[in-house]
Amino acid sequence: MTDPRKQILLDRKGVERALSRMAREIVEQVGSPESLTLIGIHRRGVDLANWLAREIERDEAVKVATGSLDITLYRDDLMAIGPRPVVGETRLPPGGIDDRVVVIVDDVLFTGRTVRAALDELTDFGRPRRILLCVLVDRGGRELPIHADIVGKRYTVDERARIEVMVPERDGELAVTLVQGASG
Repeated sequence: MTDPRKQILLDRKGVERALSRMAREIVEQVGSPESLTLIGIHRRGVDLANWLAREIERDEAVKVATGSLDITLYRDDLMAIGPRPVVGETRLPPGGIDDRVVVIVDDVLFTGRTVRAALDELTDFGRPRRILLCVLVDRGGRELPIHADIVGKRYTVDERARIEVMVPERDGELAVTLVQGASG
């Protein structure tokens, strides 16, 4: 039975088109993909970063360095999530991030707090030449002065609603849905 509170914003084809366009925009902004590193924020940001890397590799015939960030210990609400947070793996590509153009990839940009934590963690590992932010969905509602450089789609969403990005690796499908009456 389908949930009447859920609405599909982007189906598989829509997400694929957005990701393809985003990959081209990354290359346009970076110029030379040889100095590019895509770093996904756990969890779905990692899957999206890998998808974007494959798109760029196919179009540019250049291997793109990828990695992942688990921002759990950098969250400003760490004490609120409990005494034993589950911490995942942060993995940077061989050679690190110094003097590279790093694109942080996430699924949904909302308050900006996740991105702030990602920036804090990333700079603990080195000094990139430039950092860009790439998100599949920008839903507005910022609490911090953070914006995305590359955006798949922008939606204005009530703060009680939630946008969910589904990826095949975790959810068995590729889509973006809006859940009414949810928080965050």
